[in-house]
Amino acid sequence: MALELRHLRYLLAVAEHANFTRAAEDLHISQPTLSQQIKQLERTVGAQLLDRTGRTVRLTDVGETYVHYARRALRDLAAAERAVVDVADLSRGHLRLAFTPTFTAYLIGPLAAELHARHPGITLDLKELPQDRMEAGLLADELDLGIAFHGSHLPGITATALFTETLGLVTGTRRSGTDGQDPLPVRDLSDRRLALLSGDFATRGHIDAYFATHHVTPRIVVEANSIQALTEIVQRTTLATVLPDAITHDHAHLTPVPLEPALPARTVTLLRRESAYRSAAARAFTQLTQDHVHARGYTPAEGTVS
Repeated sequence: MALELRHLRYLLAVAEHANFTRAAEDLHISQPTLSQQIKQLERTVGAQLLDRTGRTVRLTDVGETYVHYARRALRDLAAAERAVVDVADLSRGHLRLAFTPTFTAYLIGPLAAELHARHPGITLDLKELPQDRMEAGLLADELDLGIAFHGSHLPGITATALFTETLGLVTGTRRSGTDGQDPLPVRDLSDRRLALLSGDFATRGHIDAYFATHHVTPRIVVEANSIQALTEIVQRTTLATVLPDAITHDHAHLTPVPLEPALPARTVTLLRRESAYRSAAARAFTQLTQDHVHARGYTPAEGTVS
């Protein structure tokens, strides 16, 4: 029997679900058909790939090795298919882009609009993801590019620096003592009531590390997993928050309050899989992003940082 791609997909489904019935449902085939196809694959390979003796189905040692290469083969085939349909003149194409949640508020909208204006034939698949899931998606060839922060990246991920992001303390407008004031000592934040982004945001970890470094424990009375909600709350109350300066500058109803010392800056990066095929759409988006950063006057960051 000749090996066919469906056999690889069937094996991966069983390995993922550890159950023939659930795998068959996911594949929309009958369980007996799935079992028969897996047995045919094992005869072709000449080895037992699945251990069926326990309460759940699991890969044998040989099966683990085979699945590793099967995943790679299917991933490379998918990349080859995209390369075939890739159109260098950008009259059509597809880009799978992920980004950490903070960028939804000030970066992704303008970039998507500019991509559509320049290359209306390119379709865009956008996903808001935590950075660890984003990097896993890049390595699994489920994504083409990601926008996140420089840090400790997974092996096989290349991070190209885009710009430096700064954050600051923010209040609503017309709050007394915010216009033209001297920098606020960070120790004074112990007396402040704050509304902050929740732990879903990488930004919150950056803020908490700053507080810990300076031994400050502010009163956090509101946590929000939406920047829009946070800005509305700050606008309508006496609470302060911490946001990227780019968001503050885009909201006339927010007023920055300088801190001493300032929160440390961080590098925004464009992530991709090191060995990934770079489609015309991905190359165009990379150039577009660099143009946008320059046009908006963001503090530049140069080079590849990992």
